[in-house]
Amino acid sequence: MTLRAPVKRRRVKLAPSLLSADFADIADQIRMVESGGADELHLDSMDGVFVPNLTWGMKIVKDLRKLTPLPFDCHLMIVEPERYVDAFREAGADVISFHYEATPHAHRLLRHLRSIGAKAGIAINPGTPAAMLAELAEEIDRVVVMSVNPGFGGQSFIERAIAKVTEVRALLKKRNPACEIEIDGGIGFENIERAVKAGADVLVAGNSVFGSDDPAETLREMRRRIDATPPAP
Repeated sequence: MTLRAPVKRRRVKLAPSLLSADFADIADQIRMVESGGADELHLDSMDGVFVPNLTWGMKIVKDLRKLTPLPFDCHLMIVEPERYVDAFREAGADVISFHYEATPHAHRLLRHLRSIGAKAGIAINPGTPAAMLAELAEEIDRVVVMSVNPGFGGQSFIERAIAKVTEVRALLKKRNPACEIEIDGGIGFENIERAVKAGADVLVAGNSVFGSDDPAETLREMRRRIDATPPAP
């Protein structure tokens, strides 16, 4: 009898969201999550138009880049993202995700992101069906499933997002199995195992990390729970 080699499990990444960090002490906040085993840092750029909030632009990304070697996962919640992606890449963004709902030329922009050396990500709002990604699947390096309505940290998790992760995983399994799935919003101890079982590869955690008494230990406990969770089939 021939035994099959075990399938190698993809490492599930933890990406603390700096939206929930204390920017008066940002260098120390970054050091804490580095020591807790963060795989990436998640940076939300909001323009007050696509979402009802304002955060930061390329200058902040460039300045933060001096503080850490961790990859930057930049989530652009802005209209006309095609106008700004080159500047975000030059500032130090490694993964750049824009919203499907924010541009009529998603296919072109995904290809452009890859051409400038960034991982090409696309985010979908809670009201956008996973099926909308079918014609783009081969061009995507990361799909961001929003598990809150974008714009603010600390929101309650939308349970339907777990099923949507499963739907995205099924779509990608046929068209682009190397593509990562990120889940963003309301992630904490109460749902990380379910997100991993559904097929999430990247977990964005903001308030649950930076709002805890010990962000580093919170990340370590998240890692323990992730590693003990069976992966998606």
